[in-house]
Amino acid sequence: MTTLMMILGIVVFVVGLLISIAWHELGHLSTAKLFGIRVPQYMVGFGPTIWSRRKGDTEYGIKAVPLGGYIRMIGMFPPGPDGRIEARSTSPFRGMIEDARSAAFEELKPGDESRLFYTRKPWKRVIVMFAGPFMNLILAVAIFLGVMMTFGIQTQTTTVGKVSDCVIQGSENRTKCESGDQAAPAKAAGLEGGDKIVAFNGKAVEDWSTLQTDIRDNPGKTVTLTVERKGEQVDLTAHLIENQVSKTDGNGGYVEGQYVSAGFLGFTPASGIVEQSFGQSVDRMGDMMQNGVESLIALPSKVPALWDAAFGDGPREDDSPMGVVGAARIGGDVFTLDIPASQQVAMMLFLVAGFNLSLFLFNMLPLLPLDGGHIAGALWESLRRNLAKVLRRPDPGPFDVAKLMPVAYVVASIFICFTILVLIADVVNPVRIS
Repeated sequence: MTTLMMILGIVVFVVGLLISIAWHELGHLSTAKLFGIRVPQYMVGFGPTIWSRRKGDTEYGIKAVPLGGYIRMIGMFPPGPDGRIEARSTSPFRGMIEDARSAAFEELKPGDESRLFYTRKPWKRVIVMFAGPFMNLILAVAIFLGVMMTFGIQTQTTTVGKVSDCVIQGSENRTKCESGDQAAPAKAAGLEGGDKIVAFNGKAVEDWSTLQTDIRDNPGKTVTLTVERKGEQVDLTAHLIENQVSKTDGNGGYVEGQYVSAGFLGFTPASGIVEQSFGQSVDRMGDMMQNGVESLIALPSKVPALWDAAFGDGPREDDSPMGVVGAARIGGDVFTLDIPASQQVAMMLFLVAGFNLSLFLFNMLPLLPLDGGHIAGALWESLRRNLAKVLRRPDPGPFDVAKLMPVAYVVASIFICFTILVLIADVVNPVRIS
């Protein structure tokens, strides 16, 4: 049964992956057609074509390997300086440029001269290239907000999970009390497991982050805690002490290995599935975006640990880069967890939303062959042409993005090598959830 559920989870994730890819390419397709650019192909996947159908002048299809997708637009690159589309050169770099230019006009038909991508104004090209990643961002935001506001998310609450017996500094490597340790203020005040703290000094408390801040901001003070216990409200008096505690991340979580001096009560909050308000969901979505950007910037620094995890004895970190295979395995793990079916669905949706957010951020990098590289080229052309107009110089014409193809091949080669490394790590030392 466990194996069957894992297979089902993998299949569900793959379906979500294909929908995400199709959604991305639909953004490019719809805006390209809106601006009159001819699109011969709209494909989900790579490799041999499994199914296709032609409608109008576009062939729509699904290919065998669900690791990406593409649309093919006529005239992605302008002709060379001599006006020729096809040319040959003994230089390998010139050959790359000429091959890219030739492929851009591969299916040129009579009448297509007015339907070429490069002839569109830069702002239109920016919209066409941005539309794909933007569709992923829309999908990610919609799923994240929908899940947080309907299913809820696992979060720390104001309910007491466990009361500490004594005061232990955060940097001390121990959890058991020793003789001479001071009794924890929570225990001395009579706080019990299962109590729900609803007010702090008469001020209503709705979430753990607020309560945590209130406690930490009042070292050395005597405070009144209002708790719900067995259906009744009880007021307790606690004297908060100053203690060395773990630094927080601003959302109720902790920063590992960093400590601050702050007010201390001495209890562990219980965790539960809590529906988030729209404002809370937006705040968490903003944090996810920030974490995503930071993770993308930190990607090169994670390669050594990833290499050790794949080929050495190193552990696979929880925040280690993960590819489609690893994400699919996580999808399988989700369906084997001993949790309610609604939470399995919520976790799977979060996984798909995270994949879409990653697609958006990665594709916005200003590097060819990514969408961000084409956007950067169009913006540079706009700047050049407008500057020439202001300085009353001749129009420099379209920016020849094809000249950057050697760089694009280097970027693609690095990406392929990184993808292979991640794939090996996902197979031999995968990230697992429990």
